[in-house]
Amino acid sequence: MRAFQVQSHDEPPRFCGILRPEAGEKQIRVKVEACGLNFADLLMMTGTYQDTPPLPFTLGMEVAGRIDAIGPGVDGFAPGDRVAVFGGHGGLAEYGVFDVGRAVKLPAGMGAVSAAAFQIAYGTSHLALAHRARLQPGETLLVLGAAGGVGLTAVEIGKRLGARVVACARGTDKLDVARAAGADHLIDADSGDLRAIMKSLGGADVVYDPVGGTQFADAFRACRPEARILTIGFASGEVPQIKANHLLVKNITVHGVYWGGYLTFQPEVVTDSLATLLGWFAAGKIAPHVSHVLPLDRAAEGLELLRTRKSTGKVVIQIA
Repeated sequence: MRAFQVQSHDEPPRFCGILRPEAGEKQIRVKVEACGLNFADLLMMTGTYQDTPPLPFTLGMEVAGRIDAIGPGVDGFAPGDRVAVFGGHGGLAEYGVFDVGRAVKLPAGMGAVSAAAFQIAYGTSHLALAHRARLQPGETLLVLGAAGGVGLTAVEIGKRLGARVVACARGTDKLDVARAAGADHLIDADSGDLRAIMKSLGGADVVYDPVGGTQFADAFRACRPEARILTIGFASGEVPQIKANHLLVKNITVHGVYWGGYLTFQPEVVTDSLATLLGWFAAGKIAPHVSHVLPLDRAAEGLELLRTRKSTGKVVIQIA
């Protein structure tokens, strides 16, 4: 089968012909129909992601498709079931083998493209806002990178949780996408004074930050007392340094949020969160925004869209 693999961290990924994998103990084999791309895929290519697998490996963290075969010890799933899987890697291929504990059955009406765009983005934002920050109705939520894969879902979920949402993104087109997702106020990251605008709005109770860099510093200065800052990632390439005495003075809490990490130490949090999110989807209350759907042959182009920030919401590779 064909797979888009990283053979070396010093070279671009390339297509390889590899053997179709077999499902082992408590594993399922999925005929992959779609794979969602994530910023973490770019980090894996250079070996800088915290969960980069050993070389060589196939890129693609989250997939949707149909179970093709099951291994020993698999309960509750059968060949033919439609599933979404957060495998961590292995998705940019015609078939993938994944631990059954990473799979969820898809509700009726959820297509493969939507399913492949769903778990990481919505899961990260829901866990961050509802579980970590305990976002309350009426609070002010500032979302940085608000038109990106996770940022846009934070806007959408923040509104569902009753917050006043301020979206910060680059340029009119991206801000329009954030407005359509429910943002109450918009800040252009290229031309707006983030700190001044947030101060004029009364400050932030919760900051959702997948960007880092100078935007983190500006948002920090615009926080209200007892604000919570959610550190999601560092798309700017700059990891901010936090002065502990500043946290003390304003009684601010900074929460690290690594969604995948919960699967190892508190998986029920992820399970419960995904059940809520899939229920919202089935009820028509949330819907993934996918700006680009590309065939497998154009996987490198899809990753470049992420790197250059030319996409909004998610980029999905359609494989079958």
